[in-house]
Amino acid sequence: MSETLQTADSTVVVSDADLLAGTAAAVREAGAALRERFGEVVPYQTREELMSALAANDDTALRILRPRLTRMRPDAGWVEDELDGGALPAGEWWVVDPAEGNVNHLHALPEWAVTATLVRDNQPVLTVVHLPMTGQTYTALAGAGAHLDGRPLSVARTKDLGLSVVATSQARPDEDEDVVRRVGSSITAMLFDALVVRVAVPATLHLLNVAAGRIDAFWQFAGARADLLPGALLVAEAGGRISDAEGRPWTPRSAGFLAAAPGVHAQAVSSLSS
Repeated sequence: MSETLQTADSTVVVSDADLLAGTAAAVREAGAALRERFGEVVPYQTREELMSALAANDDTALRILRPRLTRMRPDAGWVEDELDGGALPAGEWWVVDPAEGNVNHLHALPEWAVTATLVRDNQPVLTVVHLPMTGQTYTALAGAGAHLDGRPLSVARTKDLGLSVVATSQARPDEDEDVVRRVGSSITAMLFDALVVRVAVPATLHLLNVAAGRIDAFWQFAGARADLLPGALLVAEAGGRISDAEGRPWTPRSAGFLAAAPGVHAQAVSSLSS
C-alpha cells in the first residue's frame, strides 16, 4: 500500500515498505544510544528512583525516535504511555516501546529491545524490533511476511504440546490480584501439559522466538499494546495463530493473549482454559 506524504516543497508517494525501512533505521539508532548506557547495574532504593532511571532510558530513545517517526508520518498519532491498552481512535498511530524490557537494562541483563509499530485503524501495519545487544532486527509488514535481518521467519511445525517449549510474561508491575492468580494457575497448567515453561520479561522477546520457530507458544493475561502488537504482527506474518486465551479473536481490549504455532494452538487454548 502507498500513502501520500505532503511536504513543504512537493507531494511524495511513500510505500509501507519504505516506511518500514525508515522505521528500522530510526529504531537501530535509538538502540545504539541505549546500548551506550548499558553496563553496570543501576542502583535504586525507592520506587521514585526506579521510575527516574526507567524514564532516563525512555527519554534517551525517544529523543531519536519521536522526531524521526513523526517526520515520516506527521499526521499519525503518538501513544504516550507504553503501558496503555485498549483500542485506539481511527487513523494512524505510532505505538512505540523505547526500551522494551527496560528493567532488564537497568539490571545489566541483555534481554531488552527497542520497538516501533505503525497501527492503522487498529490494525498493525508494520513493526520493527531491534535487539541492540545482538544487533538483530526483526521486521514485519502486513501481507509481506516476517523477517530477521532480511531472512524470512516461520513458526514451528510442532503438533504436540507435550513436546513444546512455551513461555509467558508478567504484563506489568502491580498487576491486579485476579490477573496475578490467573497467571499463576496458567503456569501450573502448562507445567503439566507442556515440555518446558519459560517465564520472563519482556513479552516481545518471547514472541520473536515464536515467530522464529524457537518456541511453540506464548501467552499473557492483560498486557499493553506496546508489548503485544509488535510480536502479534511478527507471529501472524510468520504463519502463527493469534487469539485470546480462550481461542477467540484477539483485540487490544482482550483480557488474554495467545500466540502459537498452528499445530499446538488448540491444545494451548485447552490448557489455558482449564
